[in-house]
Amino acid sequence: MKTLKVTFDEVAKLAGTELGVSDWIEVGQDRIDTFADATGDHQWIHVDAEKAKEGPFGGTIAHGYLTLSLIIPLWTDLLEVEGVTTKVNYGLNKVRFPSPVRAGSRVRLSAKLADVEEVAGNGLQLTVDVVVGIENGDKPACVAQLVFRFYA
Repeated sequence: MKTLKVTFDEVAKLAGTELGVSDWIEVGQDRIDTFADATGDHQWIHVDAEKAKEGPFGGTIAHGYLTLSLIIPLWTDLLEVEGVTTKVNYGLNKVRFPSPVRAGSRVRLSAKLADVEEVAGNGLQLTVDVVVGIENGDKPACVAQLVFRFYA
């Protein structure tokens, strides 16, 4: 994946543009267990491989919020904005988890820069439509609309 590099002043011109697809990353059981420890969410569907074999997905799955959190490292593969001093996750407009991510699966991000607006304090608000795809999957793992604020 080749990262798109632009300056702060050029970002607005990208509104409505598909930004591409990130590289794949693996969502292994170690990552799932670490997320469970960090959040205190040790539900068996995520951390008990033996019990999960008999569950609805035939094995352990990643937490939905783990999948959501992977958007940030995947996103940085797609767009680099030079001249930015601060980047802030401003929020989410929509999030859905159409398909679970089984332990050992690989995921990647596709993104479209839906909108860019100016904000006070020499900033830009980026609204980004993203899809986290699962390798060989029929449905995406996550579909979301993210809102970032970048300040020069």
